Amino acid sequence: MIARRDFLQAALAASAIWGASGMGDWARLAARQALSQDRLLEFDSFGNVTLIHVTDIHGQLVPVWFREPEVNIGVGAAEGQPPHVTGADFLKLYGIAPGTPEAYALSYVDFVSLARSYGRMGGLDRVATVIKAIRADRPEALLLDGGDTWHGSYTCLRSDAQDMVNAMNLLKPDAMTSHWEFTLGLDRVNEIVEGLDFAFLGANIFDAEWDEPAYEPYRIFERGGAKIAVIGQAFPYLPIANPNWMFPGLSFGVREERMAEMVREVRGKGADLVVVLSHNGFDVDRKMAGNVPGIDVILTGHTHDALPEPVMVGQTLLIASGSNGKFVTRLDLDVREGRMMGFRHKLIPVFSDAIAPDPEMAALIERERAPYRDEMAEVLGTTDGLLYRRGNFNGTWDDLICNALIDEREADIALSPGFRWGPSLLPGEPITREDLYNATAMTYPNAYRSEMTGEMLHTILEDVADNLFNPDPYYQQGGDMVRVGGMGYRIDVTRPQGSRITGMTLLKTGEPIDPARSYVVSGWASVNEGTEGPPIWQVVEDYVKRQGTVRVDPNKSVVVSGA
Repeated sequence: MIARRDFLQAALAASAIWGASGMGDWARLAARQALSQDRLLEFDSFGNVTLIHVTDIHGQLVPVWFREPEVNIGVGAAEGQPPHVTGADFLKLYGIAPGTPEAYALSYVDFVSLARSYGRMGGLDRVATVIKAIRADRPEALLLDGGDTWHGSYTCLRSDAQDMVNAMNLLKPDAMTSHWEFTLGLDRVNEIVEGLDFAFLGANIFDAEWDEPAYEPYRIFERGGAKIAVIGQAFPYLPIANPNWMFPGLSFGVREERMAEMVREVRGKGADLVVVLSHNGFDVDRKMAGNVPGIDVILTGHTHDALPEPVMVGQTLLIASGSNGKFVTRLDLDVREGRMMGFRHKLIPVFSDAIAPDPEMAALIERERAPYRDEMAEVLGTTDGLLYRRGNFNGTWDDLICNALIDEREADIALSPGFRWGPSLLPGEPITREDLYNATAMTYPNAYRSEMTGEMLHTILEDVADNLFNPDPYYQQGGDMVRVGGMGYRIDVTRPQGSRITGMTLLKTGEPIDPARSYVVSGWASVNEGTEGPPIWQVVEDYVKRQGTVRVDPNKSVVVSGA
């Protein structure tokens, strides 16, 4: 392997426009305020290998609004490091001018006004246009899908993910890995996998009874005169974060030693370039990159991070390509003499007003959506303010969901899981049934109503907080912090498990939560089999229809320290 200094020198020498990261051109593009398709797709080809990466599309066939996080706290070695930099600090770090298209795409700053200026992003017909343009330039490019693809929308839920399967088959990726896919149920996943024209990879997925690999761990491709090994890494914590009864008999895990074994194996088979197609999450991948030698590139997913330049860990590039179809990554590599000599990278923002829809994909999307169009288009109400989800703590979409749970289920306290998926809605926009399902569509949606003691609530908050703020990334096992309605608390993210959460208060009375007292709690997305209650989308639909215009007050009930 080449030394870090030599690698950077080779990359910089080879990068007349993009440099090692592409940031020089991002700054020029921002300064010129250019939003043309040709400009967005402009790229000086480099080397002999091209990787195209998409991830965390979450069933979004059409363009969306998606606000990037305001709060994304890093702990331990990740503190203050990308992707745990947001807002104005993010723009400053990457030299992006406020008010530009790039500032809109990559940060929450002035999101509403910039959204109205620059329009929606994504749409698989626009993504298809980008991918076809890259393939026209580099016919041997590898298209790799990081997972969370067959999940997250009205049509995906109603079609049992067939809409997304059909769309991705049309895009013709070379390989994918997985996470939420398994919440379709193991039988459905296997049915789809058997019919795919591309590899479904998961080196860390095992048959629990026989301790044998359950899916293909890697695939070796010959492109540009080089052997490229793509190793799949599915979300490691599926049986913890999602209902394990939906995929019985499978075990997951980070399996660092297994990854090291796979790297050695593919190198032994002559791989010149080793790529990990991962759904670990950024910080887990950062640790894995530092611990497992021989990985050239990790295409990371799960945490929805969009970074305009790679993060380098030793001799490994970490590439983060965002979510919801907002971005497509192009990575050109110079692979010679059995090693990576340099790279050129671009995170391509998919501005739906600037990029022409691909006719073939647009026709497929129309066919997939047609049977559901009238149901999806029904207006349930109007939002007075911005509805968004993404962030370590409460977002307004989940505040709305919690308000609905408290009112419709007659609860004291509401809990909404810290999911990252779900597009945004701008102030004054109608809330359609499709919008609601974009934030709630899943296969275990029942809204439970039960009694919990204050002590149990404290335990739940502490457990989820440790999944997010444990300084060891391998113990960060979930999404963002559980969203809470009807209750406030304080959290010190620097404290050890069991002592992060204090000051729990019942908001309607202002009284401290009593550890011994029982409270009526409503929530949804329980991983327990047989959970009873109406689906969450019905609860929220009833609430929104009664409200007419939905107003979500600013949430100041969570006080964060240590960040």
